[in-house]
Amino acid sequence: DVQLQASGGGSVQAGGSLRLSCAASGFTWEHYAIGWFRQAPGKEREAVACIENRDGSTEYSDSVKGRFTISSDIAKNTVYLQMNSLKSEDTAVYYCGPGFACPGGDMWGEGTQVTVSS
Repeated sequence: DVQLQASGGGSVQAGGSLRLSCAASGFTWEHYAIGWFRQAPGKEREAVACIENRDGSTEYSDSVKGRFTISSDIAKNTVYLQMNSLKSEDTAVYYCGPGFACPGGDMWGEGTQVTVSS
């Protein structure tokens, strides 16, 4: 069975940093793209970052470009999202999800809450 678990969320003040982790099992990690998504209350889920494990290429939404960095440790089946210069509008539940190509998100695990106070 495919299992995904996002972790590392928490509460920080604006300007702070957090690093999220997405651990996965049950599929061949290096053959997939892994995306990070977020969903704020009353809003639709949106893609924020993605990494193609086949070649290491990355994509970012305009709202996080320059502040967030996605990386992958294939040996550990783990993808990270380093979030710097956090803003109140980054507050959301963050999810990770693999896909055959970016933005990923063909399946989901439990999310992790990120709360940024101004």
